[in-house]
Amino acid sequence: MTANDPFEAERRQASDWFRQLRDEIVTAFEALEDSHATGPFSDEAPGRFEVSETRRRSDDGSDAGGGLMSVMRGGRVFEKVGVNVSTVYGALGEAAQAAMMARKGLPGVADDPRFWASGISLVAHMRNPHVPAVHMNTRMFWTPHAWWFGGGSDLNPCIEYDEDTAHFHDTQKVHLDPHGAAHYPRLKEWADEYFYIPHRGRARGVGGIFMDDYCTGDWAADFALTQDIGRAFLPAYVPLVERRRVQACDEADRETQLVHRGLYAEYNLVYDRGTKFGLAAGHDANAVLMSLPPLAKWV
Repeated sequence: MTANDPFEAERRQASDWFRQLRDEIVTAFEALEDSHATGPFSDEAPGRFEVSETRRRSDDGSDAGGGLMSVMRGGRVFEKVGVNVSTVYGALGEAAQAAMMARKGLPGVADDPRFWASGISLVAHMRNPHVPAVHMNTRMFWTPHAWWFGGGSDLNPCIEYDEDTAHFHDTQKVHLDPHGAAHYPRLKEWADEYFYIPHRGRARGVGGIFMDDYCTGDWAADFALTQDIGRAFLPAYVPLVERRRVQACDEADRETQLVHRGLYAEYNLVYDRGTKFGLAAGHDANAVLMSLPPLAKWV
């Protein structure tokens, strides 16, 4: 991005990793569609991802990066799932600076507003109400004066099963423990706080792990932690899909699912910081709002 930039190699390494993780997840999700031989939606055609390029909109029309938006709709297993990856850069406008400053001081950004950001973002809304919805993202943010990582994953069932929640959390703990025993409880508590909906007085799901503005000063260690947050996702989630997709469901289950999706939509539109920053920074609006469910209901 700049001449003699000491973080150029690290940025490339991070963006390559996010793309690799995206490819692994897309392959795994299409395999779930292909292997769904029994259950209430097994007679339907397996879904496939539609892939399109996204571009960030810069104020002056210069190249500002972009990414890939991969969305599957109407599959056997996934009613709507998006797996987005992007690498964007340029200058932070006033709205984006305000969105960032609301939670984190940015040293020197007023004098030098250049930035670079890369990451993967995933949200899955499921056909069978017994299969939990899920969210995952990991990302890296850089300015000439600072860098940090963020992300995590959280489970959003409309019909809760204690054993599913336990598996999801236990798998994440296994992946985080090699980085220090304090990481899992800290990131779990962080998720519980972040994904809380004040106007409803409840969390949007059963939690997971989350971190934001994470920088210990050791880039390699922080990146390794971020990678293991990403690596934990498929083994934490795929077994739950395989377990629940074959269960019978009825109209009452669907009603429960649609109402719960309303809760998910409220959170993402009102509170989610990634949504606010993505729109303020000029990223593709369809990609930013990919997280919203295809159908939802309010009582």
